[in-house]
This record gives sequence, structure tokens and C-alpha cells, in this order.
Amino acid sequence: MKILITGANGMLAKSVRKRLEGNELICTDVEDLDITDENAVLKFVEETNPEYIINCAAYTAVDKAEEAGEIVEKINAIGPENLAKAAKKIDIPLIHISTDYVFGGNLDVEKVYKEDDPKSPVTAYGITKLHGEEKIKENTDKYYIFRTAWLYGDGNNFVRTMLKLGEQKDEISVVCDQHGSPTYAEDLANIIGEAIEKKIPYGVYHATNQGYTTWYDFTKAIFEYAGIICKVNPVTTEKYIEMMKVTQAKRPKNSQLSKEKLLAQGITIPNWEDALKRYLQEEGKI
Repeated sequence: MKILITGANGMLAKSVRKRLEGNELICTDVEDLDITDENAVLKFVEETNPEYIINCAAYTAVDKAEEAGEIVEKINAIGPENLAKAAKKIDIPLIHISTDYVFGGNLDVEKVYKEDDPKSPVTAYGITKLHGEEKIKENTDKYYIFRTAWLYGDGNNFVRTMLKLGEQKDEISVVCDQHGSPTYAEDLANIIGEAIEKKIPYGVYHATNQGYTTWYDFTKAIFEYAGIICKVNPVTTEKYIEMMKVTQAKRPKNSQLSKEKLLAQGITIPNWEDALKRYLQEEGKI
């Protein structure tokens, strides 16, 4: 199978490439294909003639996005629109990665977001990612949109940061009022692979690891599994911003996404604790 992967040097794309080894992979990054250039995208897709497009390209710097201007919309919305048009032209499916940030994040933490719940993004990142979803739906019927959250894998990520801090400090403070599912890039890549192989119905799916936690409890689990002795102090988001003297885009208090729709298709979704242990083993920390 011939598969085009955009944003191919990113953290998720590395895992996708590994999962889909054995297929003919056409891997591009911005220097190979500018997804914001509609003519370039159409020409490239027609010439390479893939059977699937997997879009892993995105502007994901949530805080920088607030001040970055039109480039965020171009990458997160116009790029997916161009890929959708090209996919439609040669009649192939587009697989696109979206985010929990398309929601407002203020849902009661006793509840979880379902795919069709009302969208109310409050950050430039979330707004542009929602625009990307909308433009895909407007331009093709053959699409998979996988919304994910709290992603970590082969690259700079929260787990590596905490491991470094835990080895350097006696105690740290971590936010305790943001709830979600840490998601291992290898598991998200497998969800994508299974979706292709099982030919599940097109549409929007939530794709994070199973189970829910907070950044505080996630950090405690990281230290426990890695055998790191470091005290973890729980703090509210507001207190953390005050302590660190940082300016940041609003973070969702609730990033909990229901996976029922994906599970109903027989897709494998491991628990976040299991995923974390596997990642730490890969990193040589267990």
C-alpha cells in the first residue's frame, strides 16, 4: 500500500512510519511539500498517487500560537483543506490528527467529551484546529479525524521533562486540576494502522489512551515506575502560573475524551499506565 505521510519528522509521524513499515511510505516535511500551497499539494498528490494521506503536520506550539498570526491558520486549517481537496480529486481517504482543544475544556470533570459535543475553542491553536476539521468535512467525504491529547513519544515531551526534573530536584510542583489521558504516540499510531487495516467507517474519532488522570498524578506515576525519589506537590493552574511567572494560553481543565466510538469498531486502546510503562522501558528508565 502506498501512503503519503506529511509532517513526517514529527513525534507522531515517527511512530506512524514505524507502525506502517512494509508499506510504500512517501514521507514529506515542509522542505519537501508545503501543505499550505494548494497547487503544490494537488500536483504532488496526483504525481505520487497514494492510497491514503496521513496528515501529521500541525502548528502545535499552543502558547506561541497566540502571537504567531496567520501562519497558525495556514498550517492547521488551510493545509488540511488542501490535502482534503487533493484526496477528493484522486478519490482516496485523508487521515488527520486533531485535538481536545477544539472543545472549551470547561466540562465538569465527572463527564467526558463525545465526538459530537459542542465545540468552543478558546485558544488560537484550538480555533485553527477546529477550522481544519471543518474544512476537511467541507471538501471530502472520505476522512478520518482522530482527536488526541497529552501526546508523548520520540521527541521533547512531558515525560522526558519530568524525568529530567526528577533527577535534578528534590521536589517539584505540578498542576493538579487539569484532567485527561496521557497518550503514547506508538498507541495512537497503532490506532491509525488498525483503522486502515479494518477499514472502519469514516468520521471523527477520539483517540487517546484509556483511563483518566491529572498532570500531578501522571508525574507521580512516572517517578514511581522509573524509581525516582522526588516529592511532587499539587498546585492549581492559577498558582502554577503565578509561581512560574509565565504567560500562557488557557489550558483545558477537562481534556477527557470518550473512546466508546472507536472501541465499538474493535480498535485496540491500551490503558495509559500500561502505555507509560512501555515507553519508560523503551527509554531505558525501567
